[in-house]
Amino acid sequence: MPPVRRAVPPVLLACLLMTGCSSVQLGTPTPSTSQNPAPGATAGTGRPIAVGAGPQKHYTVQQQPAPGSCHYRLEHGEPLQDPACTPGAISPAVTQANLKSTICRKGGYTSGIRPSAYVTGKEKKLNAASYGYTGRMGDAEYDHLISLQLGGDPNDPRNLWVESADPGHKKGAGVNNKKDPVETKLHTAVCKGQITLAAAQQAIVTDWTTALTVLHLD
Repeated sequence: MPPVRRAVPPVLLACLLMTGCSSVQLGTPTPSTSQNPAPGATAGTGRPIAVGAGPQKHYTVQQQPAPGSCHYRLEHGEPLQDPACTPGAISPAVTQANLKSTICRKGGYTSGIRPSAYVTGKEKKLNAASYGYTGRMGDAEYDHLISLQLGGDPNDPRNLWVESADPGHKKGAGVNNKKDPVETKLHTAVCKGQITLAAAQQAIVTDWTTALTVLHLD
């Protein structure tokens, strides 16, 4: 029996809005790991989204889930993360109160907090094994589930996964997915005050393919 998808409760959504690959393995997610609560943000399962370590001067390669323990889901043909392996994690450095000085500041925010390619390159290979990804590594993105421009943690393993290519993607064409434009639209809406940071984070961890629809941004 396929896993049951849970919609965002209307009451919770209203509250959030007002306050503030070429090879895909399918399977039932394993039980989720424990998480630390973050005020105002809840994952699609109803549990608090984890809080990561935040930006660091020196990033280290993070341990990844065991090989083959994570399983992609498909929605409208698009790959979604395994919520047990990749539930998302937010940065304590970004809050609703400091948006203007962090993700919404002029000149950008994300370039100065990204881990080096040396670190993420090693993590990507390990995470590909976690998800059983066997396609071209150059066609898959090592993706922040909650993007950095939405306050996602830069190097918490709960917030990073090997996102396989969109359906119809030409092999060898490099990374090109439909999740990135969704993240940009959510970021714009947050910075314009149309939705809260917590609402954007909630929508992206639940299902990035429906995030704009449930927040009435499509």
